[in-house]
Formats: sequence, C-alpha cells, structure tokens
Amino acid sequence: MVSLPTTLNTRIIGSREILWLGAGFLFASLPHLLRMPIWISVLAVGIAGWRLLQLRMHSKPAAKWLMVLIALAASAGILLQYRTLFGRDAGVSLLVIMLALKLLETRTQRDGMLLGFLGCFLLVTNFLHSQTIPTAAYMLGCAWLLIASLIGMQYTGAWPGWRTTVRRAGVMILQGVPLMLVLFLLFPRIQGPLWGLPQDAYAGLSGLSDTMSPGSLNNLILSDAVAFRASFTGGIPEPKDLYWRGPVLWDYDGKTWTAPRIVQSVNELPDHSPQIEYTVTLEPHNKRWLFALEFPGRRPPSSIATRDMQLLSFTPVRSRMRYDMVSSIGTAYGADDDRSLLERNLRLPPDTNPRTNEFAQELRKKFPNDRNLVADVLTRFRNENFVYTLSPPLLGEQPVDEFLFETRRGFCEHYASAFTVLMRAAGIPARVVTGYLGGEVNPVGEYILVRQADAHAWVEIWLENTGWVRIDPTAAVSPARVERGIASALPRTDVLPMFVRGDFALLQRMRLTLDSVTYTWNQWVLGYTPDRQRRFLSYIGFSESTWQTLAFVLMFCAGIAVLIGAAFALRDLRGVREDAVKKIYGRFCRKLERRGLRRDAAEGPRVFAQRAGQQHPELASAVAEITALYIALRYGGESGAERLQVFKNRVRAFTT
Repeated sequence: MVSLPTTLNTRIIGSREILWLGAGFLFASLPHLLRMPIWISVLAVGIAGWRLLQLRMHSKPAAKWLMVLIALAASAGILLQYRTLFGRDAGVSLLVIMLALKLLETRTQRDGMLLGFLGCFLLVTNFLHSQTIPTAAYMLGCAWLLIASLIGMQYTGAWPGWRTTVRRAGVMILQGVPLMLVLFLLFPRIQGPLWGLPQDAYAGLSGLSDTMSPGSLNNLILSDAVAFRASFTGGIPEPKDLYWRGPVLWDYDGKTWTAPRIVQSVNELPDHSPQIEYTVTLEPHNKRWLFALEFPGRRPPSSIATRDMQLLSFTPVRSRMRYDMVSSIGTAYGADDDRSLLERNLRLPPDTNPRTNEFAQELRKKFPNDRNLVADVLTRFRNENFVYTLSPPLLGEQPVDEFLFETRRGFCEHYASAFTVLMRAAGIPARVVTGYLGGEVNPVGEYILVRQADAHAWVEIWLENTGWVRIDPTAAVSPARVERGIASALPRTDVLPMFVRGDFALLQRMRLTLDSVTYTWNQWVLGYTPDRQRRFLSYIGFSESTWQTLAFVLMFCAGIAVLIGAAFALRDLRGVREDAVKKIYGRFCRKLERRGLRRDAAEGPRVFAQRAGQQHPELASAVAEITALYIALRYGGESGAERLQVFKNRVRAFTT
C-alpha cells in the first residue's frame, strides 16, 4: 500500500530509489552530455558513478567541504569555458553539474523529491536545442521514468515491483493529457521563442549570409538541413522557376560581395499576372531575410520589402515562421530606378581583375547592344571549357581573372561573381542575388522541401526600358542544375549529403514520409502561433472577447479537464484499495469454490484451510502452504516483491 511518511526529512530512501533517480537524471541529461565540452560530461558522469560506487560498497557520504570544492571548481571551469554563467549552454552545463552533486548527497526522501523535480526542469531544457518529434518522444520517456521514480519513493511497505510503478506513472501522464490540451490551446501564446536567452540560444543556426566570396556556399551545399518548406495552392511550378530570393549583394571589394547596410523599403510591390499562391514554413536562421519566389507580390506580416525585392522581417527569425505568399514568375521590376542607384551597381574596386576589364571593353566595342553582349557571354560559358564543380582550385589576388582565363572550374558563386564583374566592367548595372534554387518535391505531403544543399547564387542586370531581370550564368554552364537539381549537375566525385544524391530509393521514401510527419508537427504544434490561436478562438466564437473572458474560458476548461483527470484517478484508487495480496487470495478461493468449497463470510483463512483439507485430503498440503503464505503477507508483516511473487506462483499452479 502507498503510505506517506510523517516527514520527508527523516525517512532514508534505499538504493533502489536512488538508482531509479540516477537513471532518470542520466537519461534526462544524455542529449546535453553529447553536446557539452568533454570535461563537463566526464565530470557529471564521474560524479554519478561515484554515487553508484557508494551504494555498492556501502561507504560513507562524501564530505560537505569536498562537494563545495567540486561545485566551486566546476563553476569556475564553466565560467572560463563560456565566459559567463548565464545563457543556454553555460546555464545548462551548470545545472547538470549541480544535479549530479545533488544525486551524490541524496539520502532522504526530501532529497529524492527535490532531485526528481529538478530532473524534470533539466528535461525541459533539451527543447532549447531541438523541438522535433524524436526529441519530444525521448523527453516523454524520460519524464515517465522520473515520475515512476517519484512514485517509487512513496512506498514504505511492500514494493509492488517496477511494472506496477511504471504503469501508475503512465496512468498519471494520461490523466494529465486533458489539462495539457486545454493549456496548449487556450493559454496565451508568446510571439517568438519562449526563452529570452542571450545570443548563444541561437548559435548553430545555419543559413545564407549577407556576404559571398568564392567557396562561401560550399559549406551550405554539404548540409542537408532544412531551410524551409513550401506548399502551393495550385500545381507546383517547374524546377526552372523555383528561384527563392534571399539576400541581394551590391558592393564588391575585389573578393567579397556584401549586402548594403542601409536598405530602402517600398510601399507597393509590382503587380504582375499571373500570380501563384503558396505558403512558406521557414526554419529559424537568426537573420532577417524571408524567402519568396521571384518576384514577391505580398509582404508577410511584420516585414518590409526593399527596393531590390528582398523581404526582411522586423526582427531576426529565431523561431519557425509560417507566412502566406503570392509571386509573379518571369517578370522584371525597377525600370524607373534613378541614376544614382544604378551607378552604385556599376562600381568596381580600382586595380582589380585587369584582364576581365580589358575583355569587357572588347565585348562592348563588338556588341553595343546590352542584350547581345549578355547573350555572347552566356554562349561562351556554354560552349567553352567551363566546369561546374563543388571542389574548384583556390583563387589568388585577382580571383575573377584567374577563374575566367585560367582555372575555369567553379561553383555557382564563381560564375555569379565573374558574370557580375564582367557586366559592370562593360557598363551594365548588375548585382548578385543569393537564395535557393529548386527543392525536392515530397509526394507524401505534396510540398516542396528546400534544404541548405539547394543554396544558389545568380545575377540580375538592369536593361533599358525593362528594368532588373534575372540571369543565371550557372544555367549556361550546367543546365541540369536548374532543371534536375544539384545532384544531377555535380560529378559523382564531388561529396554531397547522402540523401541529396537519392541513391537509396527505399530510404528516400522513408525519409520523405518522416519529413511529411515532421511538417505536420511543425504546422499544428510548433506552428501554433498567437495568430493561429486567435483564429482558433474566433472559430469557437471568441473573436472579440476581452482577456478577462478568455481567462474565464481557460479556467473553466481547465477545471473540466482536472475533473476528468480526477475521475480517472479515483477510479484507479478504487483498484489500489483492493491490494494485490487480497486479489490473489480471492483467485485461490474461487478455484476452491469450483470444488464445492465456498468460504463463509465470517470464516477465517486458517479455519477455511482446515475444512478444505478435511473434505479433500489430496489438496490439504497445497491449501495449507498457500494459506500460510497469505497469512504471513497480509497479517504477519512480511513484505517484498519476491515473497509476493512466490505467493502468486503458488496460486497460479494450484489446480483442483
């Protein structure tokens, strides 16, 4: 039976309870241990192992002064490692070490309860790194283990065994589901990440940069991390039309292209027809830019559109963002741009790439018409010995000269940079556009999956009476890159993420199915933003309600959920009152009843056993043994799972 002690400070818990708590702590901290510096992980596991050794050898507790010394040394080490004791990484590291020390000193039930509750808090911090379905499932399992540990510490008599403890923990979790759903749907949502932590909370987020130099996109190409997903209202456009516009780079210093620091916004976007409608679910990348097909015809909420048709969020994208978009494909813009803006897109640093400048002047003399000049350059890229590769040779002080006239091997940023420099040298305003090209169609969820490996760079040039138009020199060198994706464009010798190649059909289908499930999770769970909560409340009739009304609805629904959970809890308690020993003895009596031996209500177990032995001598020995076990367990003060299991086995084996 469950019995709470009169004070949590005095009851000493056994090795079984400490082992369960230690397992809960280690499983809750395991994802962190794999991310932390090795010395912190080794220290935490070493302290937990020390506690296990104490239990095995029945040694004395660690001295208080030694534990204080370890805590101070660990804090100093973390301060030196992270230069702070606050923030996500430093704070979690400190929490793990302190919980390990708490496990080392845990002796009483009060210590155990505190360690279990802090373990649940440590569990939540895993969501600061990942909020995926596998992470949520793993955290649920760890929470189950910690709750089972807390339940196990409440038994002062016979321990019912780990199966019963785990089952009751699972029942408690299920009883909390109604309240969890109410709080999820109705509790006021907070815009952006829940944890207002320093910058390290967003460390490791991958994505495009506002600068580009030869080789800068290669690291992204080697990543299969998801950049965003897009679902279309109508059919999915052709791959050649899937240019996802990102940072636009205007300024060039001879090696690196840079986006302007000060941008000019526009009030109206070009209204071209036809337009396609789609929804983008953008992964956090800690930058302001949003992605849309060229050219966007709508601004997402809390964003601006710049003169170069770039969409910028008011704040860095630090949480998953979902927005509806419309775009016009194959159009131009900016035909009326002023001369000062165009002159900025003609600037080149002096004394750089002289051969390219000379070649551009020759082209200008040969082709006075801008369109003819552009067509000639693209023809040269297409017909001459240029190679599209992920592993080009390194370039020196004059990178464009070396690329155009010597190496002729490069990736998209090489071609975009060289083409832009060549256009500017020929007097045609030009700039580099970075973003993503294409994407993988997921037939399971019918959406486009765009990964970091789809990163791309292209060029836009300004033509008289037309405006800014897209030119992709990579398409001239490798049409397969535009039409069939990066995997078909690069040679097999170039390294790409395994699933980008698509060599394993079965694994590819499994991956896409899993990604479809993840997309649904992102849309309905992680994507339940304040805006979607308002739409849900409007759907159930609370569109114009005040916060007082919503608070009342939340409390009312939470009360209903608590009553539902309490009903299940009371039902479970009714089953607990009839303890296991009595249930097993009841089965034994029902077996005897089938032989005509019915126990009277006022008949004690020993008297009943004597009567059964007299009427059926062949059963006397077994009946006496089972009755003795029952009396010892129920009235004699004996306890223990092993003794109870023996009793259960005897009754199961008993036949009449």
